[in-house]
Amino acid sequence: MKDLKTASVEQTEQELIFTRIFSVPRELVFTAFTTSEHLARWWGPKDWTLTDCTIDFRPGGVWHFCLRSATGQQERWVKAVYREIVEPERIVFTESFVDAQGNLVDDLPERLITVTFAEHNGKTKFTTCIRYASASDLQTVLAMGAMKGFTENWDRLEHYLTSLDTSL
Repeated sequence: MKDLKTASVEQTEQELIFTRIFSVPRELVFTAFTTSEHLARWWGPKDWTLTDCTIDFRPGGVWHFCLRSATGQQERWVKAVYREIVEPERIVFTESFVDAQGNLVDDLPERLITVTFAEHNGKTKFTTCIRYASASDLQTVLAMGAMKGFTENWDRLEHYLTSLDTSL
């Protein structure tokens, strides 16, 4: 686990809350999280690749993407529907596992995700709250390795952000 000064994870009965401090401006973190060009370089757990990604970034718009494992043996299609966007401060969306056509995969739970981007001493405090409808839904995704997957995802974002020329 990262130093708690720069990263933390909390778990409640129905939520996972990840907080990170990134040493780059808030607008850059927001852009890296909301454009397919940036997402293609870091989105997903370690050893997974974002192979398809379409974004209609507006309230009611859809983000549909596919992650493929390093071996190519597994794919995870996901559809997010944006509920609220306050640039560059906050994004709220639902996220569901779907097939390549965007049809819901019934056996995996939907989640409500709230991402906030806050100025923090010249850096960005990035908080992701992932809420499930029930404690058992949260337990289902934890059993699938969600904690590791999300942590690796935010590690990849941190690495990507530090590789960028922030003077642009």
